[in-house]
Amino acid sequence: MISGKKVLITGKNSYIGVSVKRWLQSSKQHYVVDEVCVKGNGWRNRNFSNYDAIFHVAGIAHSDASESTEKTKELYYKINSELAIEIAKKAKAEGVRQFVFMSSMIVYGNSVHFEMMKRITKDTMPSPDNLYGDSKLQAENGLIALRSNNFRVAIIRSPMVYGKDSKGNYPRLAKIAKRLPLFPDVANERSVIYIDNLCEFIRLLIENGDDGVFFPQNEEYIKTSDLVTEIAAVHGKKVHLTRAFTQCLRVLAKRGGLVSKVFGSLSYDMALSEYQDDYRVRSFKESIELAEEVGKN
Repeated sequence: MISGKKVLITGKNSYIGVSVKRWLQSSKQHYVVDEVCVKGNGWRNRNFSNYDAIFHVAGIAHSDASESTEKTKELYYKINSELAIEIAKKAKAEGVRQFVFMSSMIVYGNSVHFEMMKRITKDTMPSPDNLYGDSKLQAENGLIALRSNNFRVAIIRSPMVYGKDSKGNYPRLAKIAKRLPLFPDVANERSVIYIDNLCEFIRLLIENGDDGVFFPQNEEYIKTSDLVTEIAAVHGKKVHLTRAFTQCLRVLAKRGGLVSKVFGSLSYDMALSEYQDDYRVRSFKESIELAEEVGKN
């Protein structure tokens, strides 16, 4: 089956955008995939009418989202909210049928407490607690208002995305896994998604022309200590898990958010992540093997 769909990715050189482009181009279906830089105003002169779908991935990451200066606030809302809505309005006016927006689990807040469970269900209301989360939610609200029978909006509230060359907590944990002989054994639970699984999910959304809010994740939750031991195993190393640091971690968790961010439990109810087609093309073990394939020590 040949799709023949044309897709425009707004935002160049992002990890997810580049990965999705490669995935679509290597698919058995035939996708025409272009990118456009949305810095400045050059994108306003781009003709969107030839595209079936736009995948909007441009935005400011959450690394400095805790800052609350007026300049920072203005930048977050200008890029993460206003720009997304402006691009969607142009897409709708020029006849694009679908707008796929890369949102984040962060719209539910980033505060998770050490040794406490936070499970997001269909009844959980968004409650962002930083600029990144709120700017993403404001973008969602503006995009939803543009929906019509001829303009579908698909919002992806993704959990942590990991894979080869990904950013964030995964590469940090990978470094630890390759260097330390001991790691805390904490019974936490996280929703995550491997990049190939996310790319396939996005492909299916575009192929099916879906509309709505979506919560893709791997087929199983991960425990941080299991992630570290699996990464170590790929490199032929063994990490011993211990509960000896538990009390120390409890104390540190009260002083700052890093411990809770790494060892807290934050997950989606698996029922939220069900989809009509199977998008989980990689198992957890396979995903770690692929993520760690290059640069083995």
